[in-house]
Amino acid sequence: MNTFPLFFKLENQKVLIVGGGEVALRKADLLSRAGARITILAPDISHEIRELLSEDKHELVEENYHKSYMSGARVIIAGTDDEALNHQIHADATDLNIPVNVVDTPPLCDFIFPAIVDRNPIVIGISSNGKAPVLARLLRARLETLIPQGYGKLAKLAGEFRSEVKAKIPTLTGRRQFWERAFEGQVSQLMFAGNENEAIAQLQADLDSTAAAISKKDAVDTDTAQTNAPVISDASTDSQNSVYQTPDSQTNVGEVYIVGAGPGDPELLTFKALRLMQQADIVYYDALVSPQVLDLCRRDADKVFVGKKRSNHTVAQLGINELLVNSAKKGRRVVRLKGGDPFIFGRGGEEIESLRAHGIPYQVVPGITAANAAASYAGIPLTHRDHSQSVRFVTGFLKAGAPNSNFKNFLDTDETVVFYMGLHSLSRLTEGLIEAGRSADTPIAIVSNASMPNQQVLTGTLATIVEQQTQAQLPTPALLIMGNVVSLHDDLSWYNQYNQNSADTADNWLREGISSLNKDKKSSTNQQAHALSMIANLAE
Repeated sequence: MNTFPLFFKLENQKVLIVGGGEVALRKADLLSRAGARITILAPDISHEIRELLSEDKHELVEENYHKSYMSGARVIIAGTDDEALNHQIHADATDLNIPVNVVDTPPLCDFIFPAIVDRNPIVIGISSNGKAPVLARLLRARLETLIPQGYGKLAKLAGEFRSEVKAKIPTLTGRRQFWERAFEGQVSQLMFAGNENEAIAQLQADLDSTAAAISKKDAVDTDTAQTNAPVISDASTDSQNSVYQTPDSQTNVGEVYIVGAGPGDPELLTFKALRLMQQADIVYYDALVSPQVLDLCRRDADKVFVGKKRSNHTVAQLGINELLVNSAKKGRRVVRLKGGDPFIFGRGGEEIESLRAHGIPYQVVPGITAANAAASYAGIPLTHRDHSQSVRFVTGFLKAGAPNSNFKNFLDTDETVVFYMGLHSLSRLTEGLIEAGRSADTPIAIVSNASMPNQQVLTGTLATIVEQQTQAQLPTPALLIMGNVVSLHDDLSWYNQYNQNSADTADNWLREGISSLNKDKKSSTNQQAHALSMIANLAE
């Protein structure tokens, strides 16, 4: 290690920052979060710094630098653009044996400001020793996606219970195993889900039952002990305590996470979706979940394909419901990974109804729905003050595969209508809309493989789009966007200009109409067989 990581306690400690501009502001912001008492020394101090350090404990000194201001400082930061002055500050601080950081000058730094992941009281610092600060920030961003805010609350909860746990569980090994169960089990999940009171109650219940199990075992050992029994060492006691479990620890029901995987681009996942995907024991995923998104799930998790396409349901919805329930009853953490958003034509409501009926705990994580992705990546705003004041999401097919023929509901010219699952019935939809009274000149767009490298957009009118699609043959998955906002596509389109060579990247995406589908056909068939065999086992 070129530097050794340390964490300074700066609560109410004096920190001198020489400089009054943007650099000083950034450092003052970080140090104020640590509770430092900050002195700013500069002939000109910015308005932003004055607002940030408005508390009485801070001091703003509008004077030129002088060594006397270092008196009593715990650390010193030089944030000026005067190289000679920065060297002088470093030399003076060194004479006084006070740690100093000259910003963006590693040779003059006794310590380095790391990229920080703040989950107070948990703090993670990442440093490249001044070699690649941008890379350190990128690593921090990656960690931010993996470490939810709930970890801070979980750590505070552990601190509140620490003394009681130590009093009730006498051995180090027993306490370690108790905390491991808490941090990896229901207590942490409740905290991450925002159910703080339930998490506290669960932790207390787990502690009380563990203490009761220890007392019961100690009583049994005392009753059966022989007067000439050998003395049990502390190591032996630790070994015995290692098998202590809460009474229901082996029969705990798992949990189901209904997760929206978004339109396909893995960068559009939410932090929470990624965290739950990383801790899943088993993943049931749809046909519209891209391989890149699936790869972000925990490596050793079972991954079961239960996708449904038009007229081809690998596993019926009732079967999927049973799979979720039965996997959770085995104590597994289950991710139901759905393309788009679970509650927008994703049948997530039916799945949680089943989970509730069986008493299975669950969470729902929203995803970017296909309509939002298709509109955004095609440069078609769903609402616009000059063109559309509302938006409607509509399915091309109703329950039991019946076509949606409520065309009279879609005649408002101030409204944008997005049709899901409408490409295969494009002719019926356009004819029905025109017959119901919608102008044949109404703009309409087809957006295929939204947000992916092989995205394609085709625009036309209700009168022309069928013939255009016959020629273009855009593949599914695709959405139809109808309304005056479609006329903005030519001016606002931005994504496809960066993906002109979509043929070069198409094989990276497992989608209908892509050549790589044939390559992975055997794998997909095996996954379908796996899912169907699980359904069969449920029926036995």
